[in-house]
Amino acid sequence: MKTDCKQLLTRLPSGLDTLLAKVRSCNVCHAQLPLGAKPVLQANTGARILIVGQAPGRRAHESGIPFSDPSGDRLRSWLGIDASMFYDANKIALLPMGFCYPGTGKSGDLPPRPECAPLWRQQLLEKLPNIKLTLLIGQYAQDWHIRDQQKSTLAQTVADWQTYWPAALPMPHPSPRNLGWLKRHPWFELDVIPTLRERVAELLADSH
Repeated sequence: MKTDCKQLLTRLPSGLDTLLAKVRSCNVCHAQLPLGAKPVLQANTGARILIVGQAPGRRAHESGIPFSDPSGDRLRSWLGIDASMFYDANKIALLPMGFCYPGTGKSGDLPPRPECAPLWRQQLLEKLPNIKLTLLIGQYAQDWHIRDQQKSTLAQTVADWQTYWPAALPMPHPSPRNLGWLKRHPWFELDVIPTLRERVAELLADSH
């Protein structure tokens, strides 16, 4: 029986699928990680929004689900979306600077492993042609994505958010540890978040 070429093509993995499989099987840093290598990420070529965090926390490592904690609850509130939308890879890509849980230090989770971004990041970004908005959560994400465009502190970079908008938005981390920062900078939730929600709603509506 003759094979339908279109049906055959739909069964073949995309370049991104192949790359994601390689990333998820990566164990370059296994010996340096307290719980071993377990990359946690989400991506699809149709995604319109890219969320860049630091690295998975312990809970995300255990569940395999990024932002499955109070930080994720606050982030979804900031975006104005529910979990079903947040975890739809056709709409939102989740690519932290380090894909594996790095362990915990005296003041919180350790930095992402330095091997991860040089090894995988550019390859993955090249497979996401439809990204219209990149959310840069925290210093590590901003160091990589906007480099020399940053201000001297994270607060100053976030305050200057319109410089990067609408392609990108530097943000503080939504962790409960950052409640003090949010109280000291109320303008972020008062002025920035409504604009962010409007843009997210617009992009996700267009992706239907």
